[in-house]
Amino acid sequence: MSAARRLAPIFVEIRIRASLERVWELTQDPTPHARWDARFSSITPIESLEGGGIRFRYGRRLGPLRITGTGTTIGERDRPDGTRTSALRFDADSLLSPLGPGRGYWRYRRDGDHVVFTTGYDYVPSWGRWADLVVRPLIGWATAWSFDRLRIWAESGTPPERWPLRSALSVWRRDRPRASRCTRRPQHRRVMDDAPATLSELVYP
Repeated sequence: MSAARRLAPIFVEIRIRASLERVWELTQDPTPHARWDARFSSITPIESLEGGGIRFRYGRRLGPLRITGTGTTIGERDRPDGTRTSALRFDADSLLSPLGPGRGYWRYRRDGDHVVFTTGYDYVPSWGRWADLVVRPLIGWATAWSFDRLRIWAESGTPPERWPLRSALSVWRRDRPRASRCTRRPQHRRVMDDAPATLSELVYP
């Protein structure tokens, strides 16, 4: 599939009223990460990479089915501009996955007593472009919904298990996670333009 026919990369951004260390801890540690991120049921480190970073296995249960894959990631805690970043490459090893090889990043930026937490990522659709017209918006929504569940946990201490994915149907609950609290369109730049240089240093797992 040519780049011209590819759909736009996914972009999600949210403001979290918490310390940078708190947001970093909840997102970089595999155990809490798998608790708030609806895209994963498990994340298990495998080995350290030369030059930093780790290789990991991930899984997602869908009823009786399980999608699995492998990823590599590396984080930067002390950048000259005061931000932190995390770069990622991943690839599923299951035919059930609609996502093929992909790459992305997280960016953490202090803004007063908030952290602006941003992600941008893209992937090769395993099921083809037409299926991706449905899959990509769903993955983008799940990312945004998960980011707001993370925000609630970081700000209030409410465990993410309080808000299972089915709680998205509880429209009468104002305190539930909402994807609509996130920014879904980047301003002024293309999504992957903000990827850190470390992304180019990672190889596919």
